[in-house]
Order: sequence, then structure tokens, then C-alpha cells
Amino acid sequence: MPKLFMALVASLAAMSIQASPDQARLLVTIVVDGLDADYVDLLREQFGQSGFKMLENRGVQLNVDYGTSLDATAATAMIVSGAAPSATGIASGSRFDRITLRPAQTYTDTEVLGNFTSTGFSPATLRVSTLSDEIRVASGGTNAEYAVAPDPGIAIGLAGHAANCAIWLDSKTGNWASSTFYQELPVGIAARNRSLPLSVRLDTMSWKPTLEPSLYPSLPDHLRHYPFRYVFPRGNSDRIDMYAASPLLNSEITGIASDLLRTYKLGTRKGVTDVLNIGYSLKPYPYGKNNDDRVELMDAYVKLDRDLGRLFTDISRGVGLENTVVVLAATPPRPQRRRDDDKWNIPHGEFSTRRAISLLNVYLMALYGNGDYVSAYHNGHIYLNQNLLKEMKLDVTAVRSAAATFMARMTGVDRAFTIDEIIAGTAGQNAEAIRRNTVAATAGDILIQPAPGFEVVDDYNIISTEAAHTGMVHTGATTTAPVYIFGPSIVPKTIEGIVDARVIAPTVARILRIRSPNGAAMAPLKLKL
Repeated sequence: MPKLFMALVASLAAMSIQASPDQARLLVTIVVDGLDADYVDLLREQFGQSGFKMLENRGVQLNVDYGTSLDATAATAMIVSGAAPSATGIASGSRFDRITLRPAQTYTDTEVLGNFTSTGFSPATLRVSTLSDEIRVASGGTNAEYAVAPDPGIAIGLAGHAANCAIWLDSKTGNWASSTFYQELPVGIAARNRSLPLSVRLDTMSWKPTLEPSLYPSLPDHLRHYPFRYVFPRGNSDRIDMYAASPLLNSEITGIASDLLRTYKLGTRKGVTDVLNIGYSLKPYPYGKNNDDRVELMDAYVKLDRDLGRLFTDISRGVGLENTVVVLAATPPRPQRRRDDDKWNIPHGEFSTRRAISLLNVYLMALYGNGDYVSAYHNGHIYLNQNLLKEMKLDVTAVRSAAATFMARMTGVDRAFTIDEIIAGTAGQNAEAIRRNTVAATAGDILIQPAPGFEVVDDYNIISTEAAHTGMVHTGATTTAPVYIFGPSIVPKTIEGIVDARVIAPTVARILRIRSPNGAAMAPLKLKL
């Protein structure tokens, strides 16, 4: 009898929580790749009242630290799971396969097919649950969950394992794509691809400043007199990539998000929380006409503010902002991609991965005998030839240490760490952050950090005729980014100082009264509700 009584009490308590009048009926998670809080402050006078200002005036603001510089795919996984890459398994947007000796996109999955894309993707490599997954479980699968983003790395991370659908732009065809892993492809997406294909619409699209050049603050005179204009002509083979790197893509994503809101009446299901997850990008525009791209970047912020205002207005007209939790989380801004003009005489250099690996291989041959000791370079990691080391019966740890010491002395390299040092937590001053942001199963034997002012030219094992330039290295590159949390009964507040980015997911879970994702490593923030 006591057991039955306790079970009834627990059941009634759960029912009272479900019936809570301020329970959110819609969660909107927005990830903005490269959002810089300084630009938000700088452009405040150019913003409207319903975008960033609404989040600032009615929500909680905080500054989070990702530990080390992470790309948008890895940062998104951390945001939605509350776990570091060592737990999520997602260290970057691409991973290196030691068997094929080739990189692949992190979420590539040969067991599924693509919808409107030739490549299959799934969240199989994401080792933990996400906020979307936990909301799905809490609703018993009766809610609706959709995610739309510029690329599969952000879209699939936002959708998690249990969403109805993840949607992204296929960079080859311009189609809005998905995967057969998900149970549904929205009818509107198929219709958009067939009746309004991007390949046709690009012929008449252009990107030009939203405001008069004089209204963009803190610009030198020479940038105020020559407003930019970018078009995407049919004869340009890069035109889809050019479009995808422009803020016009953010506007299209907003349109798709609004269509999903209306089509599926998100937020109208009683007793459950629907989910709409959105990815945006504020990366520097790599196709600009000059090295100083401040006007383009400011315009991207102004356009995004208007897109947010349009999105929030559509939510107000539907379920209502009073029934919605909004989380806008930024990933750290990217470093400058192009070096300054030579006329400024600022020290710089190029770090050629082909030359570096060649020199390293010669050095290891001098120590241990002839052989190809290096298998590959990928994303800052050097992969040694494990089969050769076993055949020669060499001490792998000793070879790694010798290779790291040699690389650390090379021009263009600031530091070099072995995977053994990383796992042991002894890799420099930021050792713990490097450890937790490294996925040991896919990491290389040596991690190198280029020196400031050097541009990494990845010309080792290139497939295309053009080497990949990963951008200038800045030691001051930030690992922090702003986050805004808005929702029913949340008391507006600015949290001073810097907090760990892993608090986002458990904090949102607490607001929604659900359990945290299973890999969450931090306690939630105690916000006043």
C-alpha cells in the first residue's frame, strides 16, 4: 500500500508539472557561427527593436568559453549536449579515416541515403543525447522537431537523433537536402527544390548594403564611398559557395523556419514542447573585393538582426513568445582569412603542410631508417604510419615525442603536442581544455599549433589542384562567445564573467523541466524563473 501511495503521489506531481501554466510550448535554439559580441554592441543603433535588442532586454545574457577554438560543428554539439568533444565524439566538421587515409565529413554515413543530395548523413557518430532528444523522450514522441542550417554539421547536431527532420543546403547542387535517417522530409522543402530551385533564383540575386554606407559606424572614409555589390552569375562555378557564404542564405533559412512554424503549427500541441532549431552564419566573406571586409561583415549583422526580428514576429503571431523559450548561442568568431596587404609590412609567413611533413619524414628516417613515417596531415593533426612503426618494432611513444620536438622547432610552428601529452593533460598551459576537446579515437599522433601571423597552406595530399588556405593565425583568437536565453518567467539579467559553454544544455533542460542530456558535465545555472 505505501508503494502504491508513493506511486500515485509521483504521478500527480508529474501531472502538475505537465499542466504548469508557464510550461514552454516551443523551444527555438539558434546557433550563430562566428557571432562577435563586440559587433553587436557596435551596431546597436542600427538594429531594430525585435531582434537582438529583444533578446537583450527580455532575456539572460552570458559569455561562454568553449575551452579551445572549435569549429561550428563541434561547438554546436557542445551547445546542445552539454558535453565536450571527448564525450560527444565530434571534434570538428571533418574527421580523418586512418584506413582510407582520407578525410570525411563528420556525420557522413554510408548506411543511409541522402534526400536531394548524393551523400548520406546521420548522427551516428554523435555519442550522446541532445536537448532535442531529451524533449522527444519527455513527450513520448508526440511533439514535432525540425532543424534547418547552412550545412549538415550544424543541422544534424541541432536535430540530434530523434528529430522529425534535419535540413541543410547542398553546396554542390543548391538543393535543400536531408537524409533518409530521418522519418520525414517536409513537403515544402521538396516543393522549394522543384519549383523555386536556387540554381535558377541565383541569376537575379545580388547582395548589396542594407543601409547607406555612412550609417555603418567606425569606418574609415575610403570604405564609406564605395558600396559593394555581389552577384552570382551562371557562368561562375563558385556561385553556390559564394551565395552560401553571404547573409542572403541566413534570410532564406529564416524563410524556411517560418514555413515550418506555420505548416506544422509548432507550439500548438498541448502538454508537450515542440522544437525548432536554426543555424545561421556570420563567417567573414571570402569572396570580397578587398582585404578589409568590415562593411560586408557589418551588413551581415544588420541583415541577421532583421531576420531574427522577422522570426520572432512570426512566433508571436503563432504560439506567442510568452509560450516560447529562445536560446541564441554563438560559436567563437573565426580568425581573419586573408593577410594584410604587403605594403603595411606586417610580419607574416606561410606554413606549407607538404614541406613540413617532408622535412619531418627526412628527420625520422635519419633517426630510425628508411620509410614513410607520416601517413597524413589533417586539421592540425599529423598522423604517423602505425603499420610501419609496428613492423620496425619502434616505441610509438618515443617516435611521437621525437616528431613533436622536431615540429616545435620548425618555422611557422608555435607549439606541438603528442597525443600522449594531450590524454595525460600535460599539453601546455591550456592542457585540460585541449584534452576534453580532443577525440582520441580520431586524433592524430601530434597536434601542431601554427605561429601567429602564419597562414596554413594545406598542400599535403591535396585532391584538387588548389591547396586549402585555412587563414591567418592570431594568438588572440577568442574561444568565447555570447549566449542569450529568453523564456516565460525568466528574469532578465546579465551574468558577469565567463562561464563554461557546457552549462547551456543543462540550464535549458532545467527551464523546460526535463532531464539533462546524458553527457552533460556541468550543473545548470540558477536563473530566476
